[in-house]
Amino acid sequence: MKTLDEIERAHGELTAIRRDIHAHPELAFEETRTSSLVAEKLRGWGIEVHTGFGKTGIVGVLQGNGGKGRTIGLRADMDALPMPENNRFAHKSTISGRMHGCGHDGHTAMLLGAAQYLSQHRDFAGTVVFIFQPAEENGNAGARAMMQDGLFDKFPCDAVFGIHNMPGMPVNEFGIRPGPTMASSNRFTITIKGVGGHAAQPHKTVDTIVIASEMVGVLQSVVSRTRNPLDTAVLTVTQIHAGDSFNVIPAEAVIRGTVRTYTTEVLDLIEDTMRRIATTLPQVYGGSGELDFVRAYPPLVNWEKETEFAAQVAEAAFGKDSVNRAVPPFMGAEDFSFFLEKVPGCYIFLGNGEGDHRLESYHGMGPCTLHNPNYDFNDALLPVGATYWVKMVETFLKQA
Repeated sequence: MKTLDEIERAHGELTAIRRDIHAHPELAFEETRTSSLVAEKLRGWGIEVHTGFGKTGIVGVLQGNGGKGRTIGLRADMDALPMPENNRFAHKSTISGRMHGCGHDGHTAMLLGAAQYLSQHRDFAGTVVFIFQPAEENGNAGARAMMQDGLFDKFPCDAVFGIHNMPGMPVNEFGIRPGPTMASSNRFTITIKGVGGHAAQPHKTVDTIVIASEMVGVLQSVVSRTRNPLDTAVLTVTQIHAGDSFNVIPAEAVIRGTVRTYTTEVLDLIEDTMRRIATTLPQVYGGSGELDFVRAYPPLVNWEKETEFAAQVAEAAFGKDSVNRAVPPFMGAEDFSFFLEKVPGCYIFLGNGEGDHRLESYHGMGPCTLHNPNYDFNDALLPVGATYWVKMVETFLKQA
């Protein structure tokens, strides 16, 4: 594994930036401090800066000295999660109930490291578009918001790439696969209406608790008995809300949850089936029901050519053993999928290890997994990710 010496010398600076962002987490569309930090760094390196994309998004544009050529987009997400942090190291979150529990602080620092290097080594032909995106988490779709503000209209890219760290993968290993790589993310609410009444007189009611209980079981058959077994899908009920008294049968019950698929066709089938169940099952008991189904993020599907390119760059820079071309798809969702619906590209996983990097005086109990209160980004990845971005730009925009 060979990183660029100049980036390696900046490792301390990048670590300080990453840990500063970690200590000051900001939620979706509120990343004003982080955006200001990013913009200040880019301007200081002589990179053209554009603000206000997706409210708090930042776009940096760097022209190579080799003249006109192709344009490559590189993306990092900036937002944190609305969750507590259990870690006690010096750079832990300073804001209660907010945490960089997914490594977006590290993604931002890696891309800044690449931007700094490329600003001083512009010996390529074409343009680099550095995309610092807000609001990836919780279905907020900051990627879509940036596109709605004209991201690819004002800065058309021939290809776009993104990286996400992955705990559990060996440190510095690149996981790269073509085709469906992450699932669509969708949420549903089923509202059941019946007739409320006294718990001692259930025969005078239409019991929404009974209907909701049966519906949860029937919903499990959607994936097990409606979908082709070869098509991956997950339907999970995560909430049931009904009643607030020991002796009252409630007139309404609400069921909520999530659906994940790798294709829109499977998603269409599941939604149609759920709607039929939600509306007809309550009628058996004399009640009624309706489904509200929200499609948040589409499946993330890597483009074949760009995926092979991304893998070849990693192999050339760090060796063939550094690339896992058999990395399994991940049922999590990612709004980079909106970018890939419009622009060819690839989303890459970078191994974050098993958590040994957290060997501080105290890091909290528990695994180092994404969205875990004991998670922390592995700073050893910073020069690796920054070097990879540089090698990708230099290869993609190689002078004729």
